[in-house]
Amino acid sequence: MRLYLIRHPQPAVAPGICYGSTDLALAGDPALDADALRGLLPADAPLYASPLARCRLLAERLHAAPIFDARIREIDFGDWEMQPWDAIDRAAIDAWAADPFHFVPPGGEAVATLRARVLDFLATLPDEAVLVAHAGVIKICAAELAGERDWFGLRFDYGAASLIEDGRFAWRNRRGG
Repeated sequence: MRLYLIRHPQPAVAPGICYGSTDLALAGDPALDADALRGLLPADAPLYASPLARCRLLAERLHAAPIFDARIREIDFGDWEMQPWDAIDRAAIDAWAADPFHFVPPGGEAVATLRARVLDFLATLPDEAVLVAHAGVIKICAAELAGERDWFGLRFDYGAASLIEDGRFAWRNRRGG
């Protein structure tokens, strides 16, 4: 399998704000990111994207017929969405840190639920595809398809592409090609 993973461009949100499933605008012009990324991607591969605007707007500039799939939207932080991280109850943050895979923010979803959605999606992919998604989704792809054990700590840059090929990363965080 060859899976090109693209993290959406920088969203228009203040630093220090918790966001996941909130549908945010972009801070810049996604056409610039698309122009920089296009040369890294296979022209004939299907492109799948989260339906959230920060992914959708880039996907529409990269592909004539992107396929939007709600299973690859970002994690839902529930009541924490759009709150400053430092305003969220410290005990709740500590509980999340103690069990990040299973902890459910009030009104939100656990990473385990996000993982289940992403695995369901991955099972439907062809041998070569492009994915425009969120950091959480890409980290799960890294764990499942490239065997990354410390996937929580991986960093994927805004508007950058990575390639998982034959069960490993061929490259990460590229722009332009």
